[in-house]
Amino acid sequence: MASFKNFVLPVLLTITLVLLTEAAIPSEEEKKELERQLKAINKPAIKSFKTEHGVIFDCIDIHKQLAFDHPLLKNHSVQRKPATVPEGITSNNISSKVNSLLLLPDGINCPDETRETTLMELDNIMLQRLTMDLKVFTGVKGHLNLWEPQVSQDQISLAFIAVAGGPKERFASIFVGWMVNPSLYHFSQDHVRLYTYWNIEGSNPGCYDITCPGFVQVSKNIPLGSFLQPLSVYNGLQYDIDLTLYQDRVKGDWWFAYNHENVGYWPASLFKAARFENRANYAAWGGQVYSPVMEKTPEMGSGHWPREGLGKSAYVNDIRIIDGMGNFLYPEPYSLKEHETSSKCYRAMYVHEDRDPWVRALYYGGPSGCIG
Repeated sequence: MASFKNFVLPVLLTITLVLLTEAAIPSEEEKKELERQLKAINKPAIKSFKTEHGVIFDCIDIHKQLAFDHPLLKNHSVQRKPATVPEGITSNNISSKVNSLLLLPDGINCPDETRETTLMELDNIMLQRLTMDLKVFTGVKGHLNLWEPQVSQDQISLAFIAVAGGPKERFASIFVGWMVNPSLYHFSQDHVRLYTYWNIEGSNPGCYDITCPGFVQVSKNIPLGSFLQPLSVYNGLQYDIDLTLYQDRVKGDWWFAYNHENVGYWPASLFKAARFENRANYAAWGGQVYSPVMEKTPEMGSGHWPREGLGKSAYVNDIRIIDGMGNFLYPEPYSLKEHETSSKCYRAMYVHEDRDPWVRALYYGGPSGCIG
């Protein structure tokens, strides 16, 4: 096994065509700026792979990844693992009703990260979610079943778990989940992808995956932005992913774990201005779509209503939070609130008959064709 000193990360590369489809021809100054951005994003590759889909993976030195271009991380030392881990993060105590999902194609031995330079601004946001407000907690988790909602080139449909906190003017948030987003992953129109997103109000415009510095990847097995397969089948076999966002209670870093394996983290120094390095006080689970105003909305989740239930509707189950001591807890139903920004287009339904994680779930989503 390679030593941590020589640890390398593969980077998923795409050819950016979005800028070339705009009406105006880029000026020489704009071309130079684009070249500068691409040079900053595309780190020297130690080894490259190309998949059958035309996706390129570049392996890069872990100490030379884009994260360290962030001014707050210039002197940051890579944390191979957190100082504190919530009990149970490395073992799955839930009886499996789904199969494991392999992200890397055969023959690729290091993880990938997506690289894009633009994300189209869209106007209409619809959100179906379950939220929880607490004085303090240090993480959130959930299982999201996988679907591949149909979207147009300028639409997005996604599912997520999230943590957030801080004052309104510096409100910080982290989202992880799956997403169909042709504008970001434009070489695959409808493929569902593993994604991350973080944002600080008044500081940065928000960042998907590693399209800007900040997220430090440490896994050699879990690619950001890669295909998620197989997909759930309507009225058939369901496939889901187990996602956890949790805080290292010693260092304050926010870690992302996929199926109980740490993918990477957002260093605490990124969130000091938002006071988010000490705690979170907001959690959310659910689905979201983006669509231009006056354009009919895309499918959310499976494209079916929550009332259809398990096997037909999109779900987030095993909904749990992590307390200040690192314990996984099922939130009490009274502490949760359902939010439906457009109930005529999409719905959300929380089920909580007992402590069985398979019947404590948020069902959400709806069909396409609505104008919110």
